[in-house]
Amino acid sequence: MLPTIQELETWARHTGGQAAQFLFRIALAILIYLIIRKILKKFCSWLDKRLTKFNMDESLKSFIVSITKYGTLIFAIITIIVKLQIVEASSIAALLASAGIGISLALQGGLSNFSGGILLLFLKPFRAGDYIIVASEGYEGTVKKIEMYYTTLYTVDNKLVMIPNSNLTNNAVVNVTARPKRKLEVSVGVSYNTDLEQAKDILNALLDQDERVDDEDRSVYVDSLNDSSITIAFRAWVNTEDYWPTKWDMNERIKIAFDEAGIEIPYPQMDVHIKKK
Repeated sequence: MLPTIQELETWARHTGGQAAQFLFRIALAILIYLIIRKILKKFCSWLDKRLTKFNMDESLKSFIVSITKYGTLIFAIITIIVKLQIVEASSIAALLASAGIGISLALQGGLSNFSGGILLLFLKPFRAGDYIIVASEGYEGTVKKIEMYYTTLYTVDNKLVMIPNSNLTNNAVVNVTARPKRKLEVSVGVSYNTDLEQAKDILNALLDQDERVDDEDRSVYVDSLNDSSITIAFRAWVNTEDYWPTKWDMNERIKIAFDEAGIEIPYPQMDVHIKKK
């Protein structure tokens, strides 16, 4: 039997009322979410300033702000959905229980990155401001911040690189600036006709002239005898921030000083002697 017009009107009113209520709940949920997000943004900004005031480590500070922000948002979304009865709490629990394995597999990488971030903050192999080399990723740069899932680097050419935390905890990381001083080693090849004592005196004089070089525990030596040259070198301590400027300056000064002294820096060559019968 076909429904009457009155029955259709009753069904439409009932269904339309439910749809209107549902749409109202959705709109209200979005409004509440936007308000919470705006308040949370201001709170995180205030929290960042307070942690800075207490001289907290930059890496730990960014991690705390990050976990506060995302943890609060996730909790707020679930609470809004349940309180406005958009989805029943029992349905959410059943959904999470039935999809537990899938969620755990999907979040495996995220959880490993999260745990990696915690390890980085507690073990502190590096901090914000340190210059690190991550050979496995092919990147190096200055650490900007350590967040829940990623560590942000700024490279020397000002590129922004975000590396998953798990990649940093599972691979070797070289912290270039961990120590206040670095051992600078510069070597140069000279001709076999060179007066080695003269060449070593020149290197010692260059070291004496540079105030960035530590006077203690430095040495000038003959490093190796090669096919077409003799390698002489020096080792000396410099402050970490002066390592590269000192190395570049020394390379230039050595070339100029050797040219003035008439000391040849040979290129690879081979002498051929022809014997006539």
